Amino acid sequence: MSAKYVLGLEYGSDLVRALVVNTESGEEVSSSVSFYRRWREGKYCVPSLNQFRQHPLDYLESMEEVVNEALKQCSPEVRKRIAGIGVDTTGSTPCAVNREGIPLALLDEFKENPNAMFILWKDHTAVKEAAEINERAWNWGGVDYTRYEGGVYSSEWFWAKILHVLREDEKVREAAFSWVEQCDWIPAVLTGQTDPLTMKRSRCTAGLKAMWHEEWNGLPSEEFLSGLDPLLAGLRERLYEKTYTTSEKAGNLTAEWAKRLRLPAGIPVAVGSLDGYLGAIGAGIRERALVMIMGTSICHLIIVPHEAIGKKIIRGICGQIEGSVIPGYIGLEAGQSSFGDVYAWFRSLLSWPLRAIISDLEGPDTQLKENIIKGVEKKILGRLTEEAEKLPVEETGPLALDWLNGRRTPFADQALKGAIIGLNLATTAPAVFRALVEATAFGTKAITEHFIKENLEIEEVIAVGGIPRKNNFVIQVITDVLNMPVKVAESEEACALGAGITAAVAAGIHGDFQKAIEKMASPYTVTCYPDKLRAEQYQRLYERDIRGLEKI
Repeated sequence: MSAKYVLGLEYGSDLVRALVVNTESGEEVSSSVSFYRRWREGKYCVPSLNQFRQHPLDYLESMEEVVNEALKQCSPEVRKRIAGIGVDTTGSTPCAVNREGIPLALLDEFKENPNAMFILWKDHTAVKEAAEINERAWNWGGVDYTRYEGGVYSSEWFWAKILHVLREDEKVREAAFSWVEQCDWIPAVLTGQTDPLTMKRSRCTAGLKAMWHEEWNGLPSEEFLSGLDPLLAGLRERLYEKTYTTSEKAGNLTAEWAKRLRLPAGIPVAVGSLDGYLGAIGAGIRERALVMIMGTSICHLIIVPHEAIGKKIIRGICGQIEGSVIPGYIGLEAGQSSFGDVYAWFRSLLSWPLRAIISDLEGPDTQLKENIIKGVEKKILGRLTEEAEKLPVEETGPLALDWLNGRRTPFADQALKGAIIGLNLATTAPAVFRALVEATAFGTKAITEHFIKENLEIEEVIAVGGIPRKNNFVIQVITDVLNMPVKVAESEEACALGAGITAAVAAGIHGDFQKAIEKMASPYTVTCYPDKLRAEQYQRLYERDIRGLEKI
Protein backbone atom coordinates (compact mmCIF):
# COMPACT_ATOMS: atom_id res chain seq x y z
CA MET A 1 0.00 0.00 0.00
CA SER A 2 1.56 3.30 -1.14
CA ALA A 3 -1.38 5.68 -0.96
CA LYS A 4 -1.34 8.51 1.55
CA TYR A 5 -4.31 9.72 3.55
CA VAL A 6 -5.34 13.00 5.11
CA LEU A 7 -7.74 14.04 7.85
CA GLY A 8 -10.28 16.79 7.23
CA LEU A 9 -11.93 18.45 10.24
CA GLU A 10 -15.11 20.45 9.74
CA TYR A 11 -16.38 22.59 12.61
CA GLY A 12 -20.03 23.33 11.89
CA SER A 13 -22.55 25.28 13.93
CA ASP A 14 -23.65 22.18 15.88
CA LEU A 15 -20.88 19.60 15.59
CA VAL A 16 -17.41 18.57 14.48
CA ARG A 17 -17.02 16.15 11.58
CA ALA A 18 -13.85 14.16 10.87
CA LEU A 19 -13.16 12.58 7.48
CA VAL A 20 -10.28 10.34 6.41
CA VAL A 21 -9.59 10.65 2.67
CA ASN A 22 -7.38 8.81 0.18
CA THR A 23 -5.26 11.49 -1.53
CA GLU A 24 -5.00 9.56 -4.80
CA SER A 25 -8.61 8.52 -5.36
CA GLY A 26 -10.62 10.88 -3.14
CA GLU A 27 -12.18 7.83 -1.47
CA GLU A 28 -13.78 8.75 1.84
CA VAL A 29 -12.41 5.97 4.00
CA SER A 30 -14.15 6.81 7.28
CA SER A 31 -16.02 9.59 8.99
CA SER A 32 -17.54 10.48 12.33
CA VAL A 33 -19.40 13.35 13.98
CA SER A 34 -19.51 14.68 17.52
CA PHE A 35 -22.09 17.22 18.69
CA TYR A 36 -21.01 20.03 21.02
CA ARG A 37 -22.31 18.98 24.42
CA ARG A 38 -22.81 22.41 25.99
CA TRP A 39 -24.24 23.84 22.79
CA ARG A 40 -26.83 21.05 22.60
CA GLU A 41 -27.88 21.91 26.13
CA GLY A 42 -28.56 25.47 24.99
CA LYS A 43 -25.92 26.98 27.25
CA TYR A 44 -24.62 30.52 26.78
CA CYS A 45 -27.19 31.37 24.09
CA VAL A 46 -30.13 33.78 24.25
CA PRO A 47 -31.96 33.46 20.91
CA SER A 48 -34.34 36.31 21.73
CA LEU A 49 -31.30 38.61 21.88
CA ASN A 50 -29.57 36.95 18.89
CA GLN A 51 -26.79 35.86 21.27
CA PHE A 52 -25.05 32.62 20.24
CA ARG A 53 -21.83 31.69 22.04
CA GLN A 54 -19.80 28.47 22.08
CA HIS A 55 -17.42 27.24 24.75
CA PRO A 56 -13.91 26.33 23.51
CA LEU A 57 -14.07 23.11 25.52
CA ASP A 58 -16.83 21.96 23.16
CA TYR A 59 -14.40 22.31 20.27
CA LEU A 60 -11.56 20.46 21.98
CA GLU A 61 -13.61 17.66 23.50
CA SER A 62 -15.55 17.02 20.31
CA MET A 63 -12.35 17.04 18.22
CA GLU A 64 -10.72 14.40 20.38
CA GLU A 65 -13.85 12.25 20.35
CA VAL A 66 -14.53 12.53 16.63
CA VAL A 67 -10.98 11.90 15.43
CA ASN A 68 -10.56 8.84 17.59
CA GLU A 69 -13.89 7.45 16.38
CA ALA A 70 -13.04 8.05 12.72
CA LEU A 71 -9.64 6.40 13.13
CA LYS A 72 -11.19 3.35 14.82
CA GLN A 73 -12.90 2.65 11.52
CA CYS A 74 -9.57 2.63 9.65
CA SER A 75 -7.03 -0.16 9.37
CA PRO A 76 -3.72 0.24 11.23
CA GLU A 77 -1.99 0.70 7.88
CA VAL A 78 -4.23 3.62 6.95
CA ARG A 79 -3.71 5.28 10.34
CA LYS A 80 0.07 5.10 9.85
CA ARG A 81 -0.21 6.77 6.45
CA ILE A 82 -2.18 9.84 7.51
CA ALA A 83 0.07 12.60 6.26
CA GLY A 84 -1.74 15.84 7.04
CA ILE A 85 -4.67 17.62 8.67
CA GLY A 86 -6.92 20.36 7.28
CA VAL A 87 -9.43 22.41 9.26
CA ASP A 88 -12.47 24.50 8.41
CA THR A 89 -14.80 26.30 10.80
CA THR A 90 -17.70 28.71 10.87
CA GLY A 91 -16.93 32.40 10.72
CA SER A 92 -16.66 35.05 11.67
CA THR A 93 -16.42 33.29 15.06
CA PRO A 94 -13.87 35.25 17.15
CA CYS A 95 -12.82 34.91 20.79
CA ALA A 96 -10.84 36.98 23.28
CA VAL A 97 -7.50 35.42 24.31
CA ASN A 98 -4.76 36.21 26.81
CA ARG A 99 -1.08 36.79 25.98
CA GLU A 100 -0.49 33.05 25.54
CA GLY A 101 -3.39 32.73 23.12
CA ILE A 102 -5.64 30.92 25.59
CA PRO A 103 -9.35 31.72 25.17
CA LEU A 104 -10.50 33.50 28.30
CA ALA A 105 -13.30 30.97 28.81
CA LEU A 106 -10.64 28.33 29.52
CA LEU A 107 -9.58 30.31 32.59
CA ASP A 108 -11.43 29.71 35.87
CA GLU A 109 -12.42 33.36 36.20
CA PHE A 110 -14.26 33.35 32.87
CA LYS A 111 -15.37 29.75 32.37
CA GLU A 112 -19.09 30.62 32.56
CA ASN A 113 -18.89 34.05 30.93
CA PRO A 114 -20.41 34.03 27.40
CA ASN A 115 -18.42 37.15 26.46
CA ALA A 116 -15.22 35.17 27.02
CA MET A 117 -16.31 32.45 24.57
CA PHE A 118 -16.31 32.12 20.80
CA ILE A 119 -18.97 34.38 19.28
CA LEU A 120 -20.69 32.21 16.68
CA TRP A 121 -21.10 33.54 13.15
CA LYS A 122 -24.85 33.99 13.54
CA ASP A 123 -24.60 36.03 16.74
CA HIS A 124 -26.17 39.40 15.83
CA THR A 125 -25.72 41.25 19.10
CA ALA A 126 -23.44 43.76 17.34
CA VAL A 127 -25.91 45.35 14.89
CA LYS A 128 -25.30 48.81 16.42
CA GLU A 129 -21.53 48.42 16.18
CA ALA A 130 -21.72 47.29 12.54
CA ALA A 131 -23.75 50.39 11.69
CA GLU A 132 -21.11 52.57 13.35
CA ILE A 133 -18.31 50.86 11.41
CA ASN A 134 -20.14 51.50 8.15
CA GLU A 135 -20.83 55.13 9.03
CA ARG A 136 -17.17 55.79 9.83
CA ALA A 137 -15.82 53.84 6.84
CA TRP A 138 -18.03 55.75 4.45
CA ASN A 139 -17.58 59.23 5.91
CA TRP A 140 -14.29 59.59 7.81
CA GLY A 141 -12.40 60.97 4.81
CA GLY A 142 -9.86 58.16 4.57
CA VAL A 143 -9.85 54.70 3.00
CA ASP A 144 -13.25 52.99 2.83
CA TYR A 145 -12.18 49.74 4.45
CA THR A 146 -15.48 48.09 3.50
CA ARG A 147 -14.77 48.31 -0.24
CA TYR A 148 -13.62 44.66 -0.52
CA GLU A 149 -16.36 43.52 1.87
CA GLY A 150 -19.07 44.43 -0.63
CA GLY A 151 -19.27 47.99 0.71
CA VAL A 152 -21.25 47.04 3.81
CA TYR A 153 -19.86 45.70 7.10
CA SER A 154 -21.98 43.13 8.94
CA SER A 155 -22.75 42.41 12.59
CA GLU A 156 -21.72 38.82 11.82
CA TRP A 157 -18.09 39.90 11.48
CA PHE A 158 -14.90 40.35 13.49
CA TRP A 159 -14.64 44.05 14.43
CA ALA A 160 -18.33 44.55 15.20
CA LYS A 161 -18.36 41.59 17.58
CA ILE A 162 -15.15 42.63 19.31
CA LEU A 163 -16.33 46.19 19.83
CA HIS A 164 -19.66 45.01 21.22
CA VAL A 165 -17.97 42.79 23.83
CA LEU A 166 -15.39 45.45 24.77
CA ARG A 167 -18.22 47.87 25.46
CA GLU A 168 -20.35 45.37 27.34
CA ASP A 169 -17.85 43.58 29.57
CA GLU A 170 -15.13 45.44 31.46
CA LYS A 171 -13.54 42.28 32.88
CA VAL A 172 -13.14 40.71 29.45
CA ARG A 173 -11.87 44.02 28.09
CA GLU A 174 -9.14 44.17 30.73
CA ALA A 175 -8.12 40.51 30.37
CA ALA A 176 -8.15 40.28 26.55
CA PHE A 177 -4.67 40.67 25.04
CA SER A 178 -5.81 39.82 21.54
CA TRP A 179 -8.57 38.07 19.56
CA VAL A 180 -8.53 34.97 17.38
CA GLU A 181 -10.87 33.44 14.84
CA GLN A 182 -11.95 29.84 15.38
CA CYS A 183 -10.37 28.74 12.09
CA ASP A 184 -7.00 30.14 13.23
CA TRP A 185 -7.18 28.85 16.78
CA ILE A 186 -7.83 25.17 16.05
CA PRO A 187 -4.70 24.74 13.85
CA ALA A 188 -2.75 26.81 16.39
CA VAL A 189 -3.75 24.44 19.20
CA LEU A 190 -2.84 21.37 17.15
CA THR A 191 0.58 22.78 16.28
CA GLY A 192 1.37 24.52 19.56
CA GLN A 193 1.57 27.89 17.78
CA THR A 194 -0.93 29.73 19.96
CA ASP A 195 1.00 32.99 20.43
CA PRO A 196 -1.51 35.50 18.99
CA LEU A 197 1.34 37.62 17.59
CA THR A 198 2.82 34.79 15.53
CA MET A 199 0.03 32.28 14.83
CA LYS A 200 -0.75 32.02 11.13
CA ARG A 201 -3.98 33.82 10.29
CA SER A 202 -6.28 32.77 7.47
CA ARG A 203 -6.26 35.02 4.39
CA CYS A 204 -9.88 34.04 3.81
CA THR A 205 -11.19 35.05 7.22
CA ALA A 206 -9.00 38.13 7.63
CA GLY A 207 -9.91 39.50 4.22
CA LEU A 208 -13.60 38.78 4.40
CA LYS A 209 -14.37 39.46 8.06
CA ALA A 210 -11.66 41.79 9.41
CA MET A 211 -11.20 44.21 6.45
CA TRP A 212 -7.61 43.03 5.88
CA HIS A 213 -6.20 43.80 2.43
CA GLU A 214 -2.79 44.13 0.81
CA GLU A 215 -3.87 47.46 -0.73
CA TRP A 216 -3.64 49.15 2.68
CA ASN A 217 -0.94 46.88 4.11
CA GLY A 218 -3.12 44.76 6.36
CA LEU A 219 -5.85 45.64 8.81
CA PRO A 220 -7.62 49.01 9.04
CA SER A 221 -5.36 51.76 10.35
CA GLU A 222 -4.94 52.65 14.00
CA GLU A 223 -6.40 56.08 13.22
CA PHE A 224 -9.55 54.52 11.82
CA LEU A 225 -10.01 52.04 14.68
CA SER A 226 -9.27 54.34 17.61
CA GLY A 227 -11.46 57.01 16.04
CA LEU A 228 -14.28 54.50 15.80
CA ASP A 229 -13.98 53.87 19.54
CA PRO A 230 -11.03 54.50 21.91
CA LEU A 231 -11.61 50.97 23.29
CA LEU A 232 -10.01 49.67 20.07
CA ALA A 233 -6.85 51.77 20.53
CA GLY A 234 -3.72 49.62 20.44
CA LEU A 235 -5.50 46.40 19.50
CA ARG A 236 -4.29 46.44 15.89
CA GLU A 237 -0.65 45.94 16.92
CA ARG A 238 -1.68 42.92 19.02
CA LEU A 239 -3.32 41.19 16.07
CA TYR A 240 -1.46 40.51 12.79
CA GLU A 241 -0.13 41.98 9.55
CA LYS A 242 0.49 38.95 7.36
CA THR A 243 -2.08 36.35 6.29
CA TYR A 244 -1.77 32.91 4.72
CA THR A 245 -3.71 30.79 2.26
CA THR A 246 -4.74 27.20 2.92
CA SER A 247 -1.99 25.95 0.62
CA GLU A 248 0.44 26.69 3.46
CA LYS A 249 1.24 24.95 6.73
CA ALA A 250 0.16 26.40 10.05
CA GLY A 251 2.73 24.11 11.63
CA ASN A 252 3.18 20.46 12.59
CA LEU A 253 1.15 18.30 14.94
CA THR A 254 2.53 18.38 18.47
CA ALA A 255 3.46 15.23 20.37
CA GLU A 256 0.71 15.96 22.91
CA TRP A 257 -2.07 16.18 20.34
CA ALA A 258 -0.62 13.30 18.35
CA LYS A 259 -1.03 11.15 21.47
CA ARG A 260 -4.55 12.39 22.18
CA LEU A 261 -5.68 11.89 18.59
CA ARG A 262 -3.61 8.74 17.94
CA LEU A 263 -1.98 10.26 14.89
CA PRO A 264 1.66 10.44 13.79
CA ALA A 265 3.47 13.31 15.50
CA GLY A 266 4.89 16.02 13.29
CA ILE A 267 2.47 15.72 10.37
CA PRO A 268 1.62 19.04 8.68
CA VAL A 269 -1.50 20.98 9.66
CA ALA A 270 -2.81 23.35 7.00
CA VAL A 271 -3.77 26.95 7.65
CA GLY A 272 -7.47 26.99 8.50
CA SER A 273 -10.32 28.49 6.52
CA LEU A 274 -14.09 28.93 6.51
CA ASP A 275 -16.38 25.95 6.03
CA GLY A 276 -18.14 27.24 2.91
CA TYR A 277 -14.86 27.98 1.16
CA LEU A 278 -13.51 24.50 1.72
CA GLY A 279 -16.91 23.06 0.80
CA ALA A 280 -16.51 24.76 -2.58
CA ILE A 281 -13.08 23.16 -2.97
CA GLY A 282 -14.52 19.77 -1.99
CA ALA A 283 -17.17 20.21 -4.71
CA GLY A 284 -14.53 20.99 -7.36
CA ILE A 285 -15.03 24.73 -7.78
CA ARG A 286 -13.86 26.14 -11.11
CA GLU A 287 -14.23 29.26 -13.22
CA ARG A 288 -17.78 30.30 -14.17
CA ALA A 289 -19.31 27.90 -11.63
CA LEU A 290 -21.47 29.13 -8.74
CA VAL A 291 -21.14 26.83 -5.74
CA MET A 292 -23.92 26.93 -3.13
CA ILE A 293 -22.83 25.52 0.22
CA MET A 294 -26.20 24.85 1.83
CA GLY A 295 -26.52 24.35 5.57
CA THR A 296 -28.02 26.40 8.37
CA SER A 297 -27.22 29.34 6.08
CA ILE A 298 -26.03 29.45 2.45
CA CYS A 299 -22.66 30.59 1.15
CA HIS A 300 -22.50 31.33 -2.60
CA LEU A 301 -19.00 31.32 -4.10
CA ILE A 302 -17.41 31.93 -7.46
CA ILE A 303 -13.74 32.30 -8.41
CA VAL A 304 -12.45 34.74 -11.02
CA PRO A 305 -8.95 35.18 -12.46
CA HIS A 306 -7.39 38.61 -11.97
CA GLU A 307 -7.57 39.51 -15.65
CA ALA A 308 -11.34 38.90 -15.71
CA ILE A 309 -12.10 41.40 -12.95
CA GLY A 310 -9.19 43.83 -12.89
CA LYS A 311 -9.76 46.63 -10.40
CA LYS A 312 -13.55 46.35 -10.47
CA ILE A 313 -15.15 46.38 -7.02
CA ILE A 314 -18.32 44.31 -6.61
CA ARG A 315 -20.59 46.10 -4.17
CA GLY A 316 -23.28 44.43 -2.09
CA ILE A 317 -21.60 41.05 -1.66
CA CYS A 318 -19.68 39.67 1.32
CA GLY A 319 -16.19 40.04 -0.06
CA GLN A 320 -13.68 39.65 -2.86
CA ILE A 321 -10.25 38.49 -1.77
CA GLU A 322 -7.38 36.98 -3.73
CA GLY A 323 -6.53 33.52 -2.42
CA SER A 324 -9.61 33.23 -0.22
CA VAL A 325 -10.64 30.04 -2.05
CA ILE A 326 -7.72 29.05 -4.29
CA PRO A 327 -4.40 30.91 -4.62
CA GLY A 328 -4.22 32.81 -7.88
CA TYR A 329 -7.95 33.49 -8.07
CA ILE A 330 -10.13 36.16 -6.54
CA GLY A 331 -12.87 34.54 -4.48
CA LEU A 332 -16.24 36.28 -4.48
CA GLU A 333 -18.69 35.44 -1.69
CA ALA A 334 -22.37 36.14 -1.26
CA GLY A 335 -24.83 34.41 1.02
CA GLN A 336 -28.10 34.10 2.87
CA SER A 337 -28.09 34.38 6.65
CA SER A 338 -30.59 31.55 7.02
CA PHE A 339 -31.46 28.51 4.93
CA GLY A 340 -31.83 25.29 6.89
CA ASP A 341 -32.46 27.50 9.90
CA VAL A 342 -35.68 28.71 8.21
CA TYR A 343 -37.04 25.18 7.97
CA ALA A 344 -35.85 24.32 11.48
CA TRP A 345 -37.62 27.42 12.82
CA PHE A 346 -40.90 26.40 11.18
CA ARG A 347 -40.58 22.88 12.59
CA SER A 348 -40.01 24.30 16.07
CA LEU A 349 -43.00 26.60 15.66
CA LEU A 350 -45.30 23.72 14.73
CA SER A 351 -43.97 21.38 17.40
CA TRP A 352 -44.22 23.84 20.30
CA PRO A 353 -47.75 22.75 21.36
CA LEU A 354 -46.75 19.10 21.04
CA ARG A 355 -43.73 19.56 23.29
CA ALA A 356 -45.62 21.68 25.82
CA ILE A 357 -48.64 19.36 26.10
CA ILE A 358 -46.81 16.03 26.12
CA SER A 359 -44.30 17.30 28.67
CA ASP A 360 -47.20 18.07 31.04
CA LEU A 361 -48.89 14.67 30.67
CA GLU A 362 -49.13 12.51 33.76
CA GLY A 363 -48.29 8.85 33.44
CA PRO A 364 -45.49 8.38 30.89
CA ASP A 365 -41.99 8.76 32.32
CA THR A 366 -39.80 11.65 31.22
CA GLN A 367 -37.69 9.58 28.82
CA LEU A 368 -40.74 8.11 27.08
CA LYS A 369 -42.26 11.57 26.63
CA GLU A 370 -39.00 12.88 25.22
CA ASN A 371 -38.77 9.93 22.80
CA ILE A 372 -42.31 10.59 21.57
CA ILE A 373 -41.61 14.30 21.06
CA LYS A 374 -38.34 13.70 19.22
CA GLY A 375 -39.89 10.98 17.10
CA VAL A 376 -42.64 13.29 15.91
CA GLU A 377 -40.33 16.28 15.43
CA LYS A 378 -38.03 14.17 13.30
CA LYS A 379 -40.86 13.44 10.87
CA ILE A 380 -42.37 16.93 10.60
CA LEU A 381 -40.20 18.28 7.80
CA GLY A 382 -40.44 15.07 5.81
CA ARG A 383 -44.21 15.10 5.95
CA LEU A 384 -44.38 18.81 5.15
CA THR A 385 -42.16 18.19 2.15
CA GLU A 386 -44.39 15.38 0.87
CA GLU A 387 -47.50 17.55 1.02
CA ALA A 388 -45.86 20.80 -0.17
CA GLU A 389 -44.50 19.02 -3.23
CA LYS A 390 -48.07 18.21 -4.31
CA LEU A 391 -49.09 21.87 -4.32
CA PRO A 392 -48.97 23.94 -7.52
CA VAL A 393 -47.02 27.15 -7.89
CA GLU A 394 -49.55 29.71 -6.65
CA GLU A 395 -49.28 33.24 -7.92
CA THR A 396 -51.98 34.26 -5.44
CA GLY A 397 -50.89 32.04 -2.55
CA PRO A 398 -48.81 32.85 0.54
CA LEU A 399 -45.52 34.65 0.01
CA ALA A 400 -42.52 34.67 2.33
CA LEU A 401 -39.33 36.65 2.71
CA ASP A 402 -36.37 34.67 4.04
CA TRP A 403 -34.75 37.38 6.18
CA LEU A 404 -35.56 35.58 9.44
CA ASN A 405 -31.90 35.98 10.44
CA GLY A 406 -31.36 39.26 8.65
CA ARG A 407 -30.02 39.69 5.11
CA ARG A 408 -26.46 38.91 4.15
CA THR A 409 -26.61 39.59 0.38
CA PRO A 410 -27.26 41.77 -1.53
CA PHE A 411 -26.09 44.54 0.83
CA ALA A 412 -25.90 43.10 4.35
CA ASP A 413 -28.47 44.29 6.87
CA GLN A 414 -28.91 42.04 9.89
CA ALA A 415 -31.61 44.28 11.34
CA LEU A 416 -34.08 43.19 8.65
CA LYS A 417 -36.84 40.72 9.47
CA GLY A 418 -38.58 37.92 7.62
CA ALA A 419 -42.21 38.01 6.57
CA ILE A 420 -45.11 35.77 5.52
CA ILE A 421 -48.07 37.42 3.81
CA GLY A 422 -51.12 36.41 1.77
CA LEU A 423 -52.55 34.11 4.43
CA ASN A 424 -56.24 33.28 4.78
CA LEU A 425 -58.30 30.76 6.74
CA ALA A 426 -57.71 28.13 4.06
CA THR A 427 -53.91 28.36 4.23
CA THR A 428 -52.35 25.08 5.34
CA ALA A 429 -49.04 24.31 7.04
CA PRO A 430 -47.68 22.66 3.83
CA ALA A 431 -48.58 25.83 1.88
CA VAL A 432 -46.65 27.98 4.34
CA PHE A 433 -43.74 25.56 4.21
CA ARG A 434 -43.74 25.71 0.40
CA ALA A 435 -43.70 29.51 0.60
CA LEU A 436 -40.66 29.36 2.93
CA VAL A 437 -38.82 27.01 0.53
CA GLU A 438 -39.64 29.34 -2.35
CA ALA A 439 -38.42 32.29 -0.27
CA THR A 440 -35.00 30.72 0.23
CA ALA A 441 -34.86 30.01 -3.51
CA PHE A 442 -35.77 33.61 -4.34
CA GLY A 443 -32.97 34.75 -2.05
CA THR A 444 -30.49 32.76 -4.12
CA LYS A 445 -32.00 34.17 -7.32
CA ALA A 446 -31.43 37.72 -6.06
CA ILE A 447 -27.77 36.82 -5.49
CA THR A 448 -27.22 35.25 -8.92
CA GLU A 449 -28.90 38.24 -10.55
CA HIS A 450 -26.57 40.55 -8.62
CA PHE A 451 -23.47 38.66 -9.85
CA ILE A 452 -24.72 38.66 -13.45
CA LYS A 453 -25.55 42.38 -13.27
CA GLU A 454 -21.89 42.91 -12.35
CA ASN A 455 -20.85 41.09 -15.58
CA LEU A 456 -19.69 37.94 -13.80
CA GLU A 457 -20.35 34.81 -15.83
CA ILE A 458 -22.24 31.90 -14.30
CA GLU A 459 -22.47 28.88 -16.60
CA GLU A 460 -23.23 26.18 -14.03
CA VAL A 461 -24.53 25.84 -10.49
CA ILE A 462 -23.29 23.28 -7.97
CA ALA A 463 -25.10 22.46 -4.73
CA VAL A 464 -23.31 21.12 -1.66
CA GLY A 465 -24.77 19.83 1.60
CA GLY A 466 -27.20 17.42 3.19
CA ILE A 467 -30.40 19.23 2.17
CA PRO A 468 -29.78 19.14 -1.62
CA ARG A 469 -28.75 15.50 -1.36
CA LYS A 470 -31.75 14.42 0.71
CA ASN A 471 -34.58 16.77 -0.22
CA ASN A 472 -35.39 16.64 -3.92
CA PHE A 473 -38.25 19.11 -3.48
CA VAL A 474 -36.05 21.89 -2.12
CA ILE A 475 -33.41 21.53 -4.83
CA GLN A 476 -36.08 21.32 -7.55
CA VAL A 477 -37.68 24.57 -6.38
CA ILE A 478 -34.26 26.27 -6.43
CA THR A 479 -33.62 24.87 -9.91
CA ASP A 480 -36.99 26.13 -11.18
CA VAL A 481 -36.56 29.56 -9.61
CA LEU A 482 -33.04 29.96 -11.04
CA ASN A 483 -34.12 28.41 -14.35
CA MET A 484 -30.72 26.75 -14.53
CA PRO A 485 -29.60 23.12 -14.08
CA VAL A 486 -28.12 22.40 -10.66
CA LYS A 487 -25.50 19.71 -10.05
CA VAL A 488 -25.60 18.08 -6.63
CA ALA A 489 -22.27 17.01 -5.11
CA GLU A 490 -22.25 13.35 -4.14
CA SER A 491 -20.24 13.78 -0.95
CA GLU A 492 -22.26 14.37 2.20
CA GLU A 493 -19.12 15.86 3.71
CA ALA A 494 -17.84 18.25 1.04
CA CYS A 495 -16.54 20.76 3.61
CA ALA A 496 -14.51 18.11 5.46
CA LEU A 497 -13.39 16.78 2.06
CA GLY A 498 -12.23 20.27 1.13
CA ALA A 499 -10.33 20.43 4.41
CA GLY A 500 -8.67 17.15 3.44
CA ILE A 501 -7.72 18.63 0.07
CA THR A 502 -6.03 21.60 1.78
CA ALA A 503 -4.10 19.12 3.94
CA ALA A 504 -2.90 17.29 0.82
CA VAL A 505 -1.66 20.56 -0.72
CA ALA A 506 -0.07 21.92 2.47
CA ALA A 507 1.68 18.58 3.02
CA GLY A 508 3.09 18.66 -0.52
CA ILE A 509 1.27 15.50 -1.61
CA HIS A 510 -0.23 17.46 -4.51
CA GLY A 511 1.61 20.40 -5.96
CA ASP A 512 -1.37 22.73 -6.25
CA PHE A 513 -5.12 22.88 -5.78
CA GLN A 514 -5.94 22.12 -9.40
CA LYS A 515 -4.14 18.78 -9.17
CA ALA A 516 -5.59 18.01 -5.75
CA ILE A 517 -9.14 18.83 -6.86
CA GLU A 518 -8.76 16.68 -9.96
CA LYS A 519 -7.76 13.71 -7.80
CA MET A 520 -9.90 14.21 -4.71
CA ALA A 521 -12.98 16.41 -5.28
CA SER A 522 -16.48 14.97 -5.10
CA PRO A 523 -18.28 13.76 -8.22
CA TYR A 524 -21.95 14.71 -8.71
CA THR A 525 -24.76 12.40 -7.77
CA VAL A 526 -27.44 14.03 -9.94
CA THR A 527 -28.15 17.04 -12.14
CA CYS A 528 -31.54 18.63 -11.54
CA TYR A 529 -33.16 20.37 -14.54
CA PRO A 530 -35.76 23.17 -14.45
CA ASP A 531 -39.38 22.63 -15.41
CA LYS A 532 -40.19 25.20 -18.11
CA LEU A 533 -43.74 26.00 -16.92
CA ARG A 534 -42.80 26.37 -13.24
CA ALA A 535 -39.76 28.45 -14.17
CA GLU A 536 -41.99 30.89 -16.06
CA GLN A 537 -44.46 31.04 -13.17
CA TYR A 538 -41.70 31.71 -10.65
CA GLN A 539 -40.21 34.42 -12.83
CA ARG A 540 -43.55 36.25 -12.92
CA LEU A 541 -43.99 35.78 -9.18
CA TYR A 542 -40.48 37.05 -8.49
CA GLU A 543 -40.82 40.09 -10.72
CA ARG A 544 -44.31 41.06 -9.59
CA ASP A 545 -44.51 40.17 -5.92
CA ILE A 546 -41.20 39.22 -4.29
CA ARG A 547 -39.40 42.39 -5.28
CA GLY A 548 -42.41 44.36 -4.09
CA LEU A 549 -42.41 42.50 -0.78
CA GLU A 550 -38.71 43.33 -0.28
CA LYS A 551 -39.54 47.04 -0.54
CA ILE A 552 -42.24 47.01 2.14
